[in-house]
Amino acid sequence: MKKLVLITLSVLAMASGVKVSAQGKFGADSAECVKYLSYYKEYYKQGNNEQALPNWRKAFSICPGSANQNMLLDGAVLLRKEIQKNRNNSMVKEGLIDTLMMVHTRRADNFPKYAVTALNNKGTDMINYMQDEPEALYKGLKEIIAANGTASKPQLFLFNLNSAVALYKSGMLDAETVIEDYEIAMSTLDEIAKSSEKESDIANVEKSKSAVEEVFIGSKVASCDNLIALFTPRFEADPDNQELVTKIVTMMGNTEDCLDNDLFLAAIEKKAKFDPSYKTSYMLYKLYASRNDYALASQYLEDAIKFDESDVETDAKYYYELSAYSIKNGKYVKAVDSALKAAELDASLAGKCYMICGNAWMAVTSGGDYIAKRAPYWVAADYFTKAKNADESLAEEANRQISTCSRYFPETGEAFMYGVQNGQTYRATAGGLSATTTVRTQK
Repeated sequence: MKKLVLITLSVLAMASGVKVSAQGKFGADSAECVKYLSYYKEYYKQGNNEQALPNWRKAFSICPGSANQNMLLDGAVLLRKEIQKNRNNSMVKEGLIDTLMMVHTRRADNFPKYAVTALNNKGTDMINYMQDEPEALYKGLKEIIAANGTASKPQLFLFNLNSAVALYKSGMLDAETVIEDYEIAMSTLDEIAKSSEKESDIANVEKSKSAVEEVFIGSKVASCDNLIALFTPRFEADPDNQELVTKIVTMMGNTEDCLDNDLFLAAIEKKAKFDPSYKTSYMLYKLYASRNDYALASQYLEDAIKFDESDVETDAKYYYELSAYSIKNGKYVKAVDSALKAAELDASLAGKCYMICGNAWMAVTSGGDYIAKRAPYWVAADYFTKAKNADESLAEEANRQISTCSRYFPETGEAFMYGVQNGQTYRATAGGLSATTTVRTQK
């Protein structure tokens, strides 16, 4: 008590001596402002929060917002402790939270140099204390993100979207708004990542992006029907808007079962013109393949292979896919040609590629005489043998196909009548395919 009296006298003496000069900084009642600033600070230093808080409240109510930034920082600490202390008393806790929000706002308003930090801290405290109030949390975080932009803490975007989804599910927010919030979150986080220099900061941003995507996908807000309804009129009104096209492709591309529709096809075709890439061409192949348009599908897949940005492994995969797609559609020349290119680029695919070649030769129709019609089975058997030699896991299937081929080999007598015999070299041709093989007859 003696110590506090001395402090009080000191404060009053100081206040009376600087009343005129301190009028601007400490407000109309400068003496009271300075007094309670000193009171709360002394208790705060002693760790006596119970006495510090009421004196701080008095200072906070009397002093101008610009009087003392430490008053605001200390007040935030005191209020957080008091919120924790009253965590089970909802009425008291709500009042404390409201005051804490006022502290952050006052700091942002009166100390512009620290406004970004103050608003980010406000956002963090909102996340900590207001998750059971999705409407207030959504509104508050959205305002902070709008003010801070790329200076916003990454976690704010996640909780902003969380609250948006909650409001959508309760019917208080429409799908378009949630989708826009998601787009803002992802684009801003991308910019934050680009401007970050520390690996730990970049990792934190990427973690937030993944979490935002997970929440958005899990929310089912971006159903295919919602996206089609949202973007179709926009696209029809401005089909050459590159930003819009990219948005449509990204959103629909990340939505389950949302590729097989006219809007996505039209958008990605536009994207292929202004931003061509092997990935876009490959996507167009998949779309046209699903529509059974072999000509366009195969053309786009070959276009994808031509891009320099695709590596050898990717090219090999695409060639193999083209060979499998071609044989399915009865395009045997393209199937064999693509399979052999894939095998040349990636030896690990060789066995599967040779199986495709063998199946193509088995299926192709040959004109000519009796031997010419049987010759494709020799070539097919050659490829099946190469397949099992290249990949042991294919041995059983390859042997089964070889056995089937051998049933179509010519009989020895028939072969002799056409001037061919076992072991002889023979040039087989059929349906645009040609290969050198060895004569074999049935035993």
